[in-house]
Amino acid sequence: QLQLVESGGGLVQPGGSLRLSCAASGFSLDDYVIGWFRQAPGKEREGISCISTIGRTNYADSVKGRFTMSRDNAKNTVYLQMDSLKPEDTAVYYCAAGGYYSAYEIPPEAVFDSWGKGTLVAVSS
Repeated sequence: QLQLVESGGGLVQPGGSLRLSCAASGFSLDDYVIGWFRQAPGKEREGISCISTIGRTNYADSVKGRFTMSRDNAKNTVYLQMDSLKPEDTAVYYCAAGGYYSAYEIPPEAVFDSWGKGTLVAVSS
């Protein structure tokens, strides 16, 4: 059974940093495009980043320059380093596997097959 588990969320002050992890079991992450999505209170879920099987990354404008996605295939884990966090980054963050990589867009969530349950990030002073 394919399973993704996010971790690393928490409460952080504006300007601070967090690193989220997305660990896979039941399959090898390096065979899949991985996306990070987030859902803020009262808003729809949005795609914020994706990484190809060879490590190419793409980011939504809202996080570009502040967030960095990477993958460690040996650990079967994908990371999202989040720096210069803002209150508007407060959301539940999800990772997802499947889909396709594009340098021009974050693929829609419908093309991703497997999802984690999410981890909460709260940015507040």
